[in-house]
This record gives sequence, structure tokens and C-alpha cells, in this order.
Amino acid sequence: MATWFNRQSRLVQIILLLIPVVNWVVEILVRWSAFLKTKSLVTLLVAILVTFFGLAFGWLDLIWCLLFKHLIFAKA
Repeated sequence: MATWFNRQSRLVQIILLLIPVVNWVVEILVRWSAFLKTKSLVTLLVAILVTFFGLAFGWLDLIWCLLFKHLIFAKA
């Protein structure tokens, strides 16, 4: 899922991150798939944080995605 998200155009990424509930679902899917791929402790901590505080974390990721075209700690 992280690879799929990173392959999308920047416009699609931004639209997915702008819609609040969709943002949270996309964040959870991308974060947990990134963790399953990398098995990193940092990725696990971010995945857990996004699971509970995803709506707030999503706005930070929206800005990060505008700048770098991937989510924080989810470049797969």
C-alpha cells in the first residue's frame, strides 16, 4: 500500500490526505504496510501513533507530502 501511494500523482495523494476520514484510513493502511515491509521500530511507533491520532497526524503528512511526495517514515 505504501508503494501504491507513493506511485500516485501528487494531486491524488493530496486529495486522499485532504478528506478527513479517508485521510485516516489511508494513513493506517500506508503506515502498517510500510511497517510490514521494513520491520523498523520507528515505522512501528509511527504506525501505532497514526492508528490512534491519525487525523491530527494526517495534516502534518499532507504538508510533508506536498514537499517530498511521500509520507513521513513511509518512503517505500
